[in-house]
Amino acid sequence: MTGLLVGAVFGAVFVIVNAQDPLHPVAVNLLKAAACLAAAGVLAMWFVAARRERPAEGPRRPMFGRGYLIVVAAEVVLLIGGIRVLAMLGRPEETNVAWVALVVGVHFIALAPIWKEWAIAAPGVLLSVLGVVGLVLASTAAVTWVPLVSGVLSGLVLLTGAVAFGWRAVTAHGVLTGEAASEVGSPRSGATSL
Repeated sequence: MTGLLVGAVFGAVFVIVNAQDPLHPVAVNLLKAAACLAAAGVLAMWFVAARRERPAEGPRRPMFGRGYLIVVAAEVVLLIGGIRVLAMLGRPEETNVAWVALVVGVHFIALAPIWKEWAIAAPGVLLSVLGVVGLVLASTAAVTWVPLVSGVLSGLVLLTGAVAFGWRAVTAHGVLTGEAASEVGSPRSGATSL
């Protein structure tokens, strides 16, 4: 759930920062409000899951181990270095959001085998594609649409994934049902933690 919460926060930031012209102001406000509500929903699911979570049986594999740190370090280098290279090449500022979407997407794809969570490769592929499309659009007269394509749509992918996977996680373990609440203290409860 913590990974989903981080994804939701970044998804909301993608939408809030990039929802702008040429979109209609009403659409901009609706997108920003929806992004905030989705992130708040994931936060609420995180709190519910954390409150209901019980200690795991046996050792758990660390999510933020050496493999994760290597991927994140490479991501930071690629983000900062790539944006500097794009600036040196005189690329439009909108190109930066496309680059960020591409690097973040590749980061998810790289983490899938490390975490043995193949489902996170799907949003990774979508973000990578949206980043590449944005990089192509940045070289055309449609450059003003790059923040929508690579920013807003990438944010919506992250938020949709976080909400869907979060909901599936908390409901699969009975976290949101009355039955689970009554069984939490029961010795016959065999529910596993998230």
